[in-house]
Amino acid sequence: MNVAQSVRSAHAVHIDHLVVAAPSLEAGVQHVASSLDIDPALFSPGGQHPGMGTHNTLLGLWGGVYLEVIAVDPTAPAPERKRWFGLDGKTVKARLADGPYLAHWVARVERPRQLALWQKQYPDRIAPLMPMQRGDFAWHIGVPENGAFPSWKRNGDGVLPSLIQWDLPVHPSDRLPYHGVALKRLNGFHANVASLTKYLDWLGATSLISLEPTLVGPSLAAEFDTPQGPRTLR
Repeated sequence: MNVAQSVRSAHAVHIDHLVVAAPSLEAGVQHVASSLDIDPALFSPGGQHPGMGTHNTLLGLWGGVYLEVIAVDPTAPAPERKRWFGLDGKTVKARLADGPYLAHWVARVERPRQLALWQKQYPDRIAPLMPMQRGDFAWHIGVPENGAFPSWKRNGDGVLPSLIQWDLPVHPSDRLPYHGVALKRLNGFHANVASLTKYLDWLGATSLISLEPTLVGPSLAAEFDTPQGPRTLR
């Protein structure tokens, strides 16, 4: 049983999508395509994110999950606030100097639980929500005021998820073609596994990611089943 299947059946919070940060969409698509041994043409157009100065492209995965390649949009005006997913931060910029990488993941909060109410109840645990809309997609996503990754006790670094709730029945995965790629396992590496585990347990998301201690910088690795066999994306 893969991640998407087990999560759908057991939890109100499950993996919504993976986030690959890239210096450009073209570079990000090539990184994913090379890692998974798939044709870059399998990616679907995403769009721009008004107010964030970013744009994306998408890859549909099995079980209502998708992968997003995101980059600063060179045609968009600079936003009035810091961009999400740490894209304006020194750490992410330094990593992007070496190329695209799996930077983050987003967990979906299923209704009838209301993410907005949950955030008001626990503002120290859930980042302020930002409303977003593109076409007939509408959603709220937690974004710290400084644009950094969500954290807990000053830990996180992309290993802890952002939270999202879709406001309309339509979801990106409903529109994305399936190409035989399925997320099998998400692994996180961090120096403070104990602290992150406590937060994930509170969130109800401990089964969504496997954490391992590391003495180097935090990182993610996603294992996939593909038509070419098992592949790993970092």
